[in-house]
Amino acid sequence: MGYMHEGTWHIGDAGRRETRFVRVPARFRDWIGVSGLYEPGPNRYHLYVSKACPWASRTVIVRKLKKLESVVPMTTLHSDVDNGWAFGSSGDPVNGMNYIYELYRAADSGYSGRATIPVLWDTKTSTIVNNESADIIVMLNDAFDEWADTSIDLYPQALAAEIDSVNESVYQGLNDAVYRAGFSTDQAAYEEAVTTVFQTMEVLEQRLSTRRYLIGERMTLADIRLFTTAIRFDVVYYGHFKCNVRHLWDYPNLWGWLRDMYQAHGISETVDFSQIKQHYYAMQRWLNPSGVVPVGPHIDYLAPHARHSSGQK
Repeated sequence: MGYMHEGTWHIGDAGRRETRFVRVPARFRDWIGVSGLYEPGPNRYHLYVSKACPWASRTVIVRKLKKLESVVPMTTLHSDVDNGWAFGSSGDPVNGMNYIYELYRAADSGYSGRATIPVLWDTKTSTIVNNESADIIVMLNDAFDEWADTSIDLYPQALAAEIDSVNESVYQGLNDAVYRAGFSTDQAAYEEAVTTVFQTMEVLEQRLSTRRYLIGERMTLADIRLFTTAIRFDVVYYGHFKCNVRHLWDYPNLWGWLRDMYQAHGISETVDFSQIKQHYYAMQRWLNPSGVVPVGPHIDYLAPHARHSSGQK
């Protein structure tokens, strides 16, 4: 891993060994809209992601569901992050870069902080529009509707307040909490985070007992934001991050919901378990010094889920 300080890239794990892990907010938070500097348009914006990363995977799913593949081109980075997120052998087709941190430096020559993904890049102004996944998935949902599948609306305004509320609780209690548990170097801080994770799992289990999806009978951005953490839970977070009180498959409604989501059109294609395990186990050497990647677990996400309009049947 690494970080940037005043435009210079440094290799190292600084910031990963604090007693309590605190995620640094995204720096680039501009917005694509019908007016202003960043207007929507086909092939103007480029999305940089990795299927190993849960935050980037959110954007991959929304792009897929909205049928934006020909509208917002995407480059998938390598799961190897020894020197930061790296482009594969084909390189960066837009800017000819080798590492994602070079994009950050191109956008801001004095940038300090981590060079994270996803990155939404504007080819017209040659800068980063946004590097916050929560923002990017909202933009992908509606900013490109002139070219997208408008039969799918993952963030309907009538449900926006409820979606935002669920997103916040899931972020604090699960999306980020698994990292607070895994990266903690203090027993009390670790136990606090793990307790939060499983309290949140219980709340979600109850919520999904009366509805098919988190908000009701339709999939929304709330489901996608939970999915990218949930699909990694038994594969990575249970062991690697020591979130091992219970497996996700021990929660019948959550487990059924996860298979329902995985089997939804196009979503399974965005999941690469090999890259996910390689990224966490082989690359996060401060947690797994040997770099050995586990073979298992073998989980059948294609098994029948029996999810219907009134929840689990």
